[in-house]
Formats: sequence, structure tokens, C-alpha cells
Amino acid sequence: MATILIVEDEVFVRQSAEWIIEDIGYDALAAEDLGQALVYLAGSGQIDALFVDIRLNTILLGGYDVANQAIGLRPGLPVLYTSGSPLSGAMTSRFVEGGRFLQKPYSPSQLGASLEQLFP
Repeated sequence: MATILIVEDEVFVRQSAEWIIEDIGYDALAAEDLGQALVYLAGSGQIDALFVDIRLNTILLGGYDVANQAIGLRPGLPVLYTSGSPLSGAMTSRFVEGGRFLQKPYSPSQLGASLEQLFP
């Protein structure tokens, strides 16, 4: 079973994503900011993908910084970005290699389909 690390600063969105991911059949780890995410990423626990909000209020580059640091600690980690803002070229230019995007608000089936695409 794959483990997904969720990084989302809005508590209700984070909890909702966690419940959806667990209902789909994945294990979920949840972090509200870069610091909590780094605790998981630097540990020895299994993390198979990162699901990260692009606009985290606590750090300048938000989810981009989280993803870049995640890849530094765990090269090749699949990343699924999310945002309430429409996808733009400026956003995708900051994605880590192979990064994908899911527009908020998303349905459980959309999140499930997006996660499945991360695992060939």
C-alpha cells in the first residue's frame, strides 16, 4: 500500500484530503507546513508520493519549496500539486520534474485518479 504525504495549511482541506486518500486505499501522512513535512521526509518511514498545496501561507515559495526539498531528500518522489488558482505556465515552470497538478476544489474521484497517475 502506498503512503501519501499531504502538505496543506488549511486544516479542513488537509483533513478532507487525508480521509479521501485513506478511503481510496492509500496510507496518509498529514503536515500543515514545511517543518512538519521535513520531519516525515527526513525520517525512515515509507513515503511514496507528495500531495502539496502550492500556496502555503507560512513560506514564500509554498508548495514549490516543499516539493524541491522533498526531492532533495527523496529523489524521484512523485509530486501532485494542488491550488485553487487555475494552472498557468508560470506555475508549471516551478514544478519538479514529472510534477502533476490537480485543481481545487476536487472530488474524491478526481483525487483518486490523479494519485493513480503517479504510480505507473
